[in-house]
Amino acid sequence: MVSKVKLRDSSVCPRIVFFGTPKFAFTCLEYLIDKGHNVVAVVTQPDRPRGRGQKIEESPVKGVSRARGLRLLQPERLCDSYFLSTLEVLQPELGVIAAYGKILPQALLSLPKFGIINVHTSLLPKYRGAAPIQRAIIAGETETGVTIMRVVPELDAGPILATRSRRIDTHETSTQVEHDLACLGGNLLLEILPALITGTLRETSQDERLATYAQMITKSDGLIDWNMTSSQIHNLVRGLYPWPHAYTFIGNTRLRLWRTNVTSPSLKNENERPGTVLKVTNDQIQIATGGSGEIALLEIQAAGRRAMNTRDFLAGHQVKPGMIFSMTPSR
Repeated sequence: MVSKVKLRDSSVCPRIVFFGTPKFAFTCLEYLIDKGHNVVAVVTQPDRPRGRGQKIEESPVKGVSRARGLRLLQPERLCDSYFLSTLEVLQPELGVIAAYGKILPQALLSLPKFGIINVHTSLLPKYRGAAPIQRAIIAGETETGVTIMRVVPELDAGPILATRSRRIDTHETSTQVEHDLACLGGNLLLEILPALITGTLRETSQDERLATYAQMITKSDGLIDWNMTSSQIHNLVRGLYPWPHAYTFIGNTRLRLWRTNVTSPSLKNENERPGTVLKVTNDQIQIATGGSGEIALLEIQAAGRRAMNTRDFLAGHQVKPGMIFSMTPSR
């Protein structure tokens, strides 16, 4: 169903409150600022412990907001009365979300007169939820994109305002795809704002029958089941880069896989156990997988060490044909 948006005309740049946290959001915010849009406040998540040392770090959005002198808000709870009253005083006319990481309550959704819109990194209604880029790559999708939608109480279910699509190459990682989608999303946001404010933009309802959900990524998602096909394992490695990475065990050693390649099934005996090392060269470790496929390890990280290419890894680790990569360490 398609319907025309009814909004009051506005001859001035709307007062925007921006919600976002990671690097993707940072890019979208910069697009708005650089084109002179009136961002009256930026809402980002509180500083959290990050990384191996669990050091408290600010979000990328907080960094750019401080550098640009923007009003910054970091509420723990979006229904907090002080936070809501602060926003009311600022009188925002439009809200823009880009990877903020929290669901907005109704009291917030109804505050700006032009509503709140979201720059989402999938072609909705597919891959609603927290990890659309990673889940699309893990699933082996060959296309993704950005959708700008109107925010409603239901998760990522609002009417669609605009979309842009992008192909996914077979060797691209989540980092590469996210960078491009941030630029696509920023440009698309700038394109639609005039029509949104003047009331000439059209909305399209999502087809609920096609909706899928992109569940949040956890570290446990990275554990490799070598019974999967070589393509499935390769997609898992790409989708979980740069965090938390796909991982496996050889002996008692835990390894993160940073880069792989699907190879022709020329070495595997059909009785070979998935996870078996088939061949070791200077630059590759070739491993049997489920089905008839094989996969080559090109970049590896041992626990407590930096990531390195296979040649450098083999200089300090002994890997021979017949050894087994598995889901658990040896006892």
